[in-house]
Amino acid sequence: MRAALALLALSLPATAQEVSDCGDWRTQARNIPEPWEASTRSFANGDVRLVLLDTIEPAAAPTHLMILSPPFDELGSRQCKVLSREGQAGWAGMQFERLEAGYDPARGLTFTLPAMIWLPEKNFVNSTLLSITLNQSTGEITVSQQLGNE
Repeated sequence: MRAALALLALSLPATAQEVSDCGDWRTQARNIPEPWEASTRSFANGDVRLVLLDTIEPAAAPTHLMILSPPFDELGSRQCKVLSREGQAGWAGMQFERLEAGYDPARGLTFTLPAMIWLPEKNFVNSTLLSITLNQSTGEITVSQQLGNE
């Protein structure tokens, strides 16, 4: 059974993660899980902030990540982006307490974050490791995921 599930995981499509501008229902303050201190972390002397979001619905994929970061606009505001798994659907969950950060001068800030995906067409839940890279100079955010071996 374990081998069959591992084979299934390898045959699943690697859905693209999507980075979009904040401003829709996903990034409303009511979607930040309490306590807020456990759902937000800052980096780069406070210039970068990651915020866990739980939109409750869709029930199997309610978890998103908001990223506030440079570059700053003419008013001094940071850019605001929301990371979702596919369209406006998120992940089944994220282990925000296990968020790790690093810095590579050639690439920028890098974050790794364990998450869970649910694939409704397969009725299958799988772990994944999100890798997020932020270039503070350009504001470019790239995301990839590596599926677990369940």
